[in-house]
Amino acid sequence: MPIYRYKAVSTTGQNFDGQLEARDIEEARGMLIRRHLTIQSIKKKPAEIKLPALGTGIKSKEIARFTRQFSAMSNAGLPIIQSLTILEEQATNPSLKSVIHKVTQSINGGSSLADALTLHPKVFDKLYVHMVAAGEAGGILDGILLRLAEYQEATERLKRKVKKAMTYPAMVAIVAFIVVIIMLTFVIPQFTSIFGDAGIALPWPTRLVMGLSDVVREKFLIWFLCIIASIVTIRYLLNVPKFRLAFDGAMLKAPLFGDLLTKSTIARFSRTLGTLLNAGVAITDSLTVTAKTAGNTKVEKSIMYIQRSIQGGKPIAEPMTETKIFPPMVIQMTAVGERTGGLGNMLIKVADFFDEEVDAAVDTLTSMIEPLIIVFLGGFIGFILVAMYMPMFSLGDAVQ
Repeated sequence: MPIYRYKAVSTTGQNFDGQLEARDIEEARGMLIRRHLTIQSIKKKPAEIKLPALGTGIKSKEIARFTRQFSAMSNAGLPIIQSLTILEEQATNPSLKSVIHKVTQSINGGSSLADALTLHPKVFDKLYVHMVAAGEAGGILDGILLRLAEYQEATERLKRKVKKAMTYPAMVAIVAFIVVIIMLTFVIPQFTSIFGDAGIALPWPTRLVMGLSDVVREKFLIWFLCIIASIVTIRYLLNVPKFRLAFDGAMLKAPLFGDLLTKSTIARFSRTLGTLLNAGVAITDSLTVTAKTAGNTKVEKSIMYIQRSIQGGKPIAEPMTETKIFPPMVIQMTAVGERTGGLGNMLIKVADFFDEEVDAAVDTLTSMIEPLIIVFLGGFIGFILVAMYMPMFSLGDAVQ
């Protein structure tokens, strides 16, 4: 989305000079008006040509720790500038230290904390900025920072659970692939020379393995280039919206991993939306931010459909049912929370429940994948060994 630069004055006469991200200039004006600012000037920032960044060098757990410490200092009554100065001095990560310093400079220049954080979107996402803006507007920044810290810590725990489920099978598969390549490249050729000198007829499993070994050794460069080309092609296709949407939808229905991804996505959705609603952010704005942080384009599209339906006057449970992503239990609890006026707290409870479901899904997935990988790896290597030893019997008869 485009970025708009603005100059504005608060109700206390304080000048603000900053920038924000919005779909159009009218949305940008609305965001400033909701912050109780009188707009003096606003214009679209010219497009810049930038080289693709490799990352910020700041881990999510470092941001969670920063937020927790910032919350404690704000709760103790320390001014924002003083808190940020202390946090900058304590930071051990040079990248994080630099970002905190730039945020402090922006605030000293008249920007609000939310506007200063907006200038670093790769470090502080839309959720973070919207919640800080709500905290500043309501005078409850310390409480909002505490909610943010709890949200980030819970999200980090969820990420670790999902990574745990994905890392083990990936590492075993990589090791198995390397073992098979070594056998085909270095071990099988030794047998090939023995069988060739003996001049005996070889059974079809032996010929199959020897042919596979020749293909791997003689056309290794071609296979390597094909693998690289495949990776580049897949990465390119994932940037195509229609392909990405189809891919993300298929991942939610994939065997074994689909259930885990669905539960983790629902947990993230519930916790993000619940945290924003409890912070006082409007439900339409909360859904927009939640969609952008969904991590799945299929889910993002569904959340935006829910938002449009709510704007049209429908209760939230009705469009959730139509998306066919959310389980009945989630829809029912959301409907109850909406009727009782406690939707935010109800969604947090849903997130806690699905965090436990993710734990169970990780244990189930690990217990299922481990024997499958062992059987597959053992069976494939066993096939190679049997195929290589089958001609030994014929060779023994020939010697006799």
